Amino acid sequence: MVPSVLIVDDEKHTREGLQQALQEHYDVSVAASADEAFNLMEAQEFEVIVTDLRMPGKSGLKVIDKALTLVNKPAVLMMTAYGNIESAVEAMKRGAVDFLTKPVQIERLEILIQRALKTKTLEVEVKQLHERLDHKFNIEGIVGHSAKLGEVIARTKLVAPSKATILIEGETGTGKELIAQAIHQASPRARAPFVPVHCAALPAALLESELFGHERGSFTGATERREGRFESADGGTIFLDEIGEIGPEIQVKLLRFIETKSFERIGSTKTITVDVQLVAATNRNLERMVKEGIFREDLFFRLNVVRITMPPLRERTDDIPVLLEHFIKMYAAENAYEPVLIESGAMQHLQRYPWPGNIRELRNFSENAVVLRRGGKITEFDLEPKFRGEVAPPPSWQTPSPANPYSVEAHAKILLREALMKARGNRTKAAQLLGISRRTLHRKLAQSPELDVLDRG
Repeated sequence: MVPSVLIVDDEKHTREGLQQALQEHYDVSVAASADEAFNLMEAQEFEVIVTDLRMPGKSGLKVIDKALTLVNKPAVLMMTAYGNIESAVEAMKRGAVDFLTKPVQIERLEILIQRALKTKTLEVEVKQLHERLDHKFNIEGIVGHSAKLGEVIARTKLVAPSKATILIEGETGTGKELIAQAIHQASPRARAPFVPVHCAALPAALLESELFGHERGSFTGATERREGRFESADGGTIFLDEIGEIGPEIQVKLLRFIETKSFERIGSTKTITVDVQLVAATNRNLERMVKEGIFREDLFFRLNVVRITMPPLRERTDDIPVLLEHFIKMYAAENAYEPVLIESGAMQHLQRYPWPGNIRELRNFSENAVVLRRGGKITEFDLEPKFRGEVAPPPSWQTPSPANPYSVEAHAKILLREALMKARGNRTKAAQLLGISRRTLHRKLAQSPELDVLDRG
């Protein structure tokens, strides 16, 4: 689509000359006054407006004011024969993106128009990104309706507007970073950076540099000065995940930062002060670590101003159907597949399953179901043995023996159960899979009735 440009100038030869020079690459309209420009701006959208400053009646500053009230907010370039600093400053203060002096150089004007268009495109992209982030990470977007999750959401809403240091605790995979993101998006810092740091993923020597930065030559391999994550997060939020994994030296520096909001890069004596919201998370018991002398007590107290405890998925089973529906729809949309339907029998098993990997494990299950099944239904017979509370059979290469936890008898029972599940309860088919008669199958089931599933034939 050809970009649209509006030229506003009371001098006929100027506006017509600019129109002729630009019309090869742009959809150009002209106006002889601010009022005429207002009418055109109401009738159609313009990406860029080039306006004279001094005109009879309303000045070009009024054109800027009008442009800023429009939904699409066109970029405004100001031009004037009175190229003084005061005029330029005033125009830029009012919202002009750049300034030209008359007589206008066409090459310069085209450069400024292209720059304005790129800036406008970036602004739209940033706005769309923020909207997606707001939707993805806002508190209301957290999926689930269990009482324990409700407590977490209520606490998150309370602390988000504050400047307090926040500690999020919970098992791996419970969604601690999601809550940290939600806190950031609900805070006054939402348009500033959110900087996550996964402390367990970095060795102590690198973690200090990653957090606080370093000067060139401060250690072997430091070939240039590097800004740390705290500097990058200035004005926003820094999220320190797995805070329990940091060593004693970094604990000292972190404590000083929390107390003073300042630090020094490695190899520097210059103090740097930043304004950041600190959110930390851990899957370890920090209080126990304090008693064991592994974690500084004073740092723990500084971190533990507000504590949010994430419940494991096994304690919020009411949320499992909602989460499964959410993730299945998400992965189905991502892959352009039909979503799968989980039947009630399978759902009961999934709600009883303890989910040791918590939400992360449930996400993996959902993606696996969507990608491999591509629509259709999931019944209890389609679930892996672990989801049904059964012990999976040993690998085919592993021969059962008395020393093996899978005895011959136990192994036989596993095979029988698996055959019945694959046959969806049809005993005739199950017997065929095992290579035994239906009568033998009935006899084995009579000896071990707990192995039976719904008889479908």
